[in-house]
Amino acid sequence: MALTEEQLIQIRRHLHTIPELSMQEVKTHAYLLEVIKQFDKTNLEIKELPELPTALLVLVKGSNPKRNLGYRCDMDALPVTEENGLDYASKNPGVMHACGHDIHMTVGLGILNYFSEHQPLDNLVFFFQPAEEADSGGKVAYDLGAFTGDFHVDEFYGLHDNAQLKTGVIGCRNGTLFAGTTEVNVTIKGKSGHAAYPHLANDAVVIAANFIQQVQTVISRSIDPVKCGVITFGKMEAGVIRNVIAGSARLEGTIRGLTQDMIEFIRQRIREIAEGLEKSFNCEISVEYNQGGYYPVENNPALTKRFINYMKNNSQIDFEETEPKMTGEDFGYLINKIPGTMFWLGVDSKGALHSADFLPHEAAIKKGIDAMVGFLNYRMDLEED
Repeated sequence: MALTEEQLIQIRRHLHTIPELSMQEVKTHAYLLEVIKQFDKTNLEIKELPELPTALLVLVKGSNPKRNLGYRCDMDALPVTEENGLDYASKNPGVMHACGHDIHMTVGLGILNYFSEHQPLDNLVFFFQPAEEADSGGKVAYDLGAFTGDFHVDEFYGLHDNAQLKTGVIGCRNGTLFAGTTEVNVTIKGKSGHAAYPHLANDAVVIAANFIQQVQTVISRSIDPVKCGVITFGKMEAGVIRNVIAGSARLEGTIRGLTQDMIEFIRQRIREIAEGLEKSFNCEISVEYNQGGYYPVENNPALTKRFINYMKNNSQIDFEETEPKMTGEDFGYLINKIPGTMFWLGVDSKGALHSADFLPHEAAIKKGIDAMVGFLNYRMDLEED
């Protein structure tokens, strides 16, 4: 069964009606499986992971394989209430495909469908991945050994839609496409007391204020101005009432950097600041980090040069070289372990990614499929690794 553009749009719209949060993609998994089982299965092998039950892998066996090429598309949605007024709007209250993973899955299905009808030279491994938005589904799958044996991957490719690029434009760059992200949680323990007797207490709010102020100088005074990093503390909890000095405080924030070295440098500086404040305020400060699989998406130089050259030199494709973004993506973990390239697909939405009015143009679906099918065929025709 060769899918038409209209059928692909209907698939995308159905996926849009059934958005599910990370690790809860039960209906999405079932629907993907239903669609794939209608394809010509002569050269297909389906693999599921009992420990990650919403994940789905599909192997397309090549006619003369020299390598296994992987293609990843993420499945989960966001806790956002849709405001688009569509007749195919989300039927799951408070959950929406506000990041366009319904587009990602549909493009992946289109590429898989093509190669189910036209046997590739090399083996292709399609990975429909749960939990990109949270819980590091890519890392979980890798750590479970998903990409071993017949399903091993030599090169990984994947896209992310882009609301700012015109519909169907392919965007990419060598180096970092997305930043890596790390959650940071800070607990400060001072001593509570009466507001009228500050000398008998140790004010955690004052300590927290000093901590935040000093941490914000890491970017402006410890990092080369031409390099990038972000530290944001978006949540602070302290105190119980206005006339009691807070004995403890908790800060929650995020670190972002374009390289893993940058992230680790920022982490170290935060620890050093915490140690200094412990001494100067005679308090206890604990700092916890959680990066999971959200490493920087650092595109492999050789693979990405080949990818960009193909896209630039194909007259049927609109290509733009893009700047790095400070948004995060757990595809970074996979291509930290396996050489790979991530690229943008323009969808020209009036609403931004993660917004309640995000509305991608569906004409991007076929353009994304055609670009990637062409590239994969080109890649498989090459003799070199």
